[in-house]
Amino acid sequence: MKKALFIDRDGTIIVEPADEQVDSVEKFCFLPKVISNLAFIRQHTDYELVMVTNQDGLGTHLYPEAIFNQLQTLMLNTLKGEGVEFDAIHIDRSFPEDNLPTRKPGIGMLKQYLNGDYDLANSYVIGDRQTDAKLAENLGCKSLIIGGNVDGWDKIAQIVYAGQRTAEVSRTTKETDIRISLNLDGTGKSHISTGLGFFDHMLEQISKHGSIDLDIDVKGDLNVDEHHTIEDTGIALGECILKALGDKRGIQRYGYLLPMDDCLCQVALDFGGRAWLVWNAEFKREKVGDMPTEMFLHFFKSFSDAAKMNLNIKAEGENEHHKIEGIFKALGKSLKMASRCDIHNFQLPSSKGIL
Repeated sequence: MKKALFIDRDGTIIVEPADEQVDSVEKFCFLPKVISNLAFIRQHTDYELVMVTNQDGLGTHLYPEAIFNQLQTLMLNTLKGEGVEFDAIHIDRSFPEDNLPTRKPGIGMLKQYLNGDYDLANSYVIGDRQTDAKLAENLGCKSLIIGGNVDGWDKIAQIVYAGQRTAEVSRTTKETDIRISLNLDGTGKSHISTGLGFFDHMLEQISKHGSIDLDIDVKGDLNVDEHHTIEDTGIALGECILKALGDKRGIQRYGYLLPMDDCLCQVALDFGGRAWLVWNAEFKREKVGDMPTEMFLHFFKSFSDAAKMNLNIKAEGENEHHKIEGIFKALGKSLKMASRCDIHNFQLPSSKGIL
């Protein structure tokens, strides 16, 4: 079956000015990296490229058709010179108040793609507005929204070429019930509930500083103690990251050193497939917040074992809170560095041929 990228124009291919009208050459400008990444997608994938755009007032005094055609030709010829040609272009000329089914997010312009010839579940709408995300929902596609779930065309090309690195893991025992989902190519959004406030705060650091979208819901036997909740969360999170990495092609593999006030925290890791933990951090307090300090080592051991990673952690300093928070922040940075995918060198980073 065929697959398609349904791509918005203004705000996605070319910069949309403040007045939302690209109606002069002076206001015409490509988005950063769009040309090179569209060329990569065209060369290395079999997606059809379909432009889908609303152009309010096209053909009226608000937006003369001659000017639109001039700028559209400039854009298409520039892209063509770099090997990028659209398979189809669909333009809706109505105003929002017309409420026509041809206007995005309506799918009236795109009925031909609903005939069963297209694998819409594995196609994408690429845009910059919520209406583009809604169009994807209406078509049954995935969506990549600039300023939303992606930060630009480098990330778009990576996801289109290498796939979305997402995973979900459920782990249920007599002691805990855990649900974790994550997106390694996210923006650092998190929703975390483990029943332990300080533990939630630390897991949020992994999400924020690793640019990993992370949802964690844990129901554990905290009436007994914190041990099972922390240990099993580490296991499930490690399994989830390992699953999201897939075959590990294109990853950087290695990853961070950062200061936090009086502390210096180092987290080095290797996604090499061999679990190992080196832990060099001591705590004088029995607890930080509601989390026993003896459980930090246990969490990272469970996490590294399940993720099949070599993890080396070292922290120096006096303030216990700063020390452990610095470790979690450094872990986030290290995960971001090591998991970064290079689609231009899409190979296993190993002389063994396996990770």
